[in-house]
Amino acid sequence: MLAHEKLIAYQKAISFSAWSGQILESVPSRISAKDQLDRASTSVPLNLAEGNAKFSVKDKARYLQTAYGSALECSACLDVLEARSLITPDLCAEGKQQIEGIAYLIMGLLNRLGYRFNEEQAPYNESRILEEMDKEKEKERDATYSG
Repeated sequence: MLAHEKLIAYQKAISFSAWSGQILESVPSRISAKDQLDRASTSVPLNLAEGNAKFSVKDKARYLQTAYGSALECSACLDVLEARSLITPDLCAEGKQQIEGIAYLIMGLLNRLGYRFNEEQAPYNESRILEEMDKEKEKERDATYSG
């Protein structure tokens, strides 16, 4: 078993990809959200695997953040499909429950790396973003000098 296959987030992302594939079979091909859900649900496990193979914390975090974004994109695609009455509210809720679990696990991995985003803070607060960037640079400097 490869290292990424041991990640619970990866295992659940693969399960979601299989689940969503079955859902997508019933959605007409002309629907953009169908293709988007297919790509996003594939992106989550691929980015988890690739990120797990990276040696630097910064690279790992970048791939995990991409996986997290793709997971949220899956949730939005399910919302669109439900809004257009292409899937039932129950199917949407089931899928979103899976995505919520995956997103939670990814945030845990990011937290372990020291890259967790504080969701309670406004994401567009420029001064907060600059502070976070300064902290990131300090971590990199500390890692360089201690290594």
